[in-house]
Amino acid sequence: METLTISQARRVALAAQGFADRVPQASINTRHLRRVVERTGLLQIDSVNVLQRAHYMPVYSRIGGYDTALLDRASSRKPRWLFEYWGHEASLLPVELHPLMRWRMATADRAWGGPRSIARSRPDLVRWVLDEVRQRGPVTAAQIEEDVPRAKDNWGWNWSDAKKALEWLFYTGEVTSAGRTTQFARRYDLAERVIPAEILAQPTPTQADASRRLIELAARSLGVAAEAELRDYFRLPLEFARAAIAELVEEGVLIPVQVKGWKAAAWRHRDVAVPRRGRPVSTLISPFDPLIWERARTERLFGLRYRIEIYVPSHKRVHGYYVLPFLHGDRFVARVDLKADRQAGVLRVPAAWSEDGADPGETAEALGTELRRLATWLALDDVAPPDRGDLAPLFRPRPSRRTLSPRAPSR
Repeated sequence: METLTISQARRVALAAQGFADRVPQASINTRHLRRVVERTGLLQIDSVNVLQRAHYMPVYSRIGGYDTALLDRASSRKPRWLFEYWGHEASLLPVELHPLMRWRMATADRAWGGPRSIARSRPDLVRWVLDEVRQRGPVTAAQIEEDVPRAKDNWGWNWSDAKKALEWLFYTGEVTSAGRTTQFARRYDLAERVIPAEILAQPTPTQADASRRLIELAARSLGVAAEAELRDYFRLPLEFARAAIAELVEEGVLIPVQVKGWKAAAWRHRDVAVPRRGRPVSTLISPFDPLIWERARTERLFGLRYRIEIYVPSHKRVHGYYVLPFLHGDRFVARVDLKADRQAGVLRVPAAWSEDGADPGETAEALGTELRRLATWLALDDVAPPDRGDLAPLFRPRPSRRTLSPRAPSR
């Protein structure tokens, strides 16, 4: 059996996720974005906007500052090459994966309680909502809710029920997102008016075939992974994931490996090589980046025990509200709590902490450079020094760009 050291496994994982690819030297265009999505397989969506929307961050982390409108257009205008669905949670996926997601659309009876209960108890409401989308789409949930009938024969319908009906239709694939508003609300429309016709015309694979292809995509994106991570990438049922892994091992697509220090069995995708050395990387990683989705793997691979604390009461938080790990080289050397103060034009740093084994001085210098790079991408003028954390004393306040006087001409 092939054996990998932790250092080798890290390099495999980082290369598979696109961190070993060349960073564009010219302006970033759609071709560069496609390359990132080819590496990651999908981009997770989340509504938290304290710093930047989750789906924008993985592209930045891999290739630097770019115009986020490029990504918006990819899923909201023709010719679309991304669509929104439940991949790994709510996600943007390449349209080519639509046929592989139809098994999930066909098993909507496994959806969470609210939408499923509405579909069973109020099929008349579901039909009405679908007809509204057909006539008015693209339309937001709020616009649908404005027209919810209040007649006696529809007694019991309310705004939340209409939203649940929309979510049911979204899960089943009858409607999809035609894009998002500036307030990040979905604009629902019929799938046939959003998904390219040539994609809709493709045959629907069985759930077993779809699972096998999705496991292979997950393996290619992860590089080296255990069963739990392969299954988690597209949130596949256990029985189908295990069968897919076994078939891909038999076909030689997945190569069994022993990672030193790991108790779990692991596999490497045959097309992901073990790089001799990694590209110098110094970047912040979003909590919703696929590199660290599976927290147990993150701890085994990088020695980083990471938990997002958004939903933890403030007095119980250890590192902060919206904390991003800082990847420097092939290790996470710090974690930093960040907030984009757009009104003041400042990147706030409520806390900055070093990781065990990292050199504090080197870490602070590298992190300072990265924070300024991030602020520039977010169109923020300044970076505030950290309020707390063991790295805070190593940062020095920088003069505000807004108050700098123009340099006097030389005589």
